[in-house]
Amino acid sequence: MTLDAGRCPNGHLTYPTHPRCPECGEPQEETVDIAGGTGTVLTWTLATATPPGVRSPNPLAIVEFDVDGESVRALGQLTDEDVETGDEVRPVHVEELREPGAGIRHPDSQDWDGYRFEPV
Repeated sequence: MTLDAGRCPNGHLTYPTHPRCPECGEPQEETVDIAGGTGTVLTWTLATATPPGVRSPNPLAIVEFDVDGESVRALGQLTDEDVETGDEVRPVHVEELREPGAGIRHPDSQDWDGYRFEPV
């Protein structure tokens, strides 16, 4: 599984990807997998009122990655609450970000794998 950021011809990166670059309006024609890199926690919070099936408390962070001199930010869950602003983290794949049977839709239609950020 990949954690793709979009790149336009001018080198701007965005996460998630967009049809057009929010900075310059050019089409985003390339993706860059940031899953193998590390990023810096810019800010974080602890969500205690979460939707059905989402763990509580649920630590979340905005993480900034540097890709070839261009920065891109991603919002995501943390593996645990032991993190501070400025810490280095890496994306780790998890099979369930949310319990599929907790929602109102049929559990087979709910695919909740993805990435959490783990302190390095």
